[in-house]
Amino acid sequence: MNDRPTTTELLAAVEHFLEQTAVPALEGPARYHARVAANVVRIVARELATEDQHRAREWQGLAELLGTDPAAPEGGRSAWSDALRARNEALTRRIRAGDADAGPWRTAVLAHLSRVVADKLDVAQPPRPARDERR
Repeated sequence: MNDRPTTTELLAAVEHFLEQTAVPALEGPARYHARVAANVVRIVARELATEDQHRAREWQGLAELLGTDPAAPEGGRSAWSDALRARNEALTRRIRAGDADAGPWRTAVLAHLSRVVADKLDVAQPPRPARDERR
């Protein structure tokens, strides 16, 4: 692991260059693509900043729904990804089997899915001010 610049600092430098130097100097499609690239950098920065928290929250929610061991998987990002995929596939099988058609488990599934989707949306596009705050 490098000390400095951090991943966050590197991403901020790229974003700054794109927004402050590239975008103003470009026109047409190139300008648009530079803005898209700056937005991608912001998304990656938010993903890195929230990844551990979001992953842990999804893992815990799946453990509660499926009655599985809440202990975190051993290994890095790939192990986490594989373990989450397996638990989500188990959840999908139960939903397809009709287990979430009614009752308290349905309510729990909907609450879990709402949290997971909200976390994903916060990464893809951060919360905007409420309509009243924009005026």
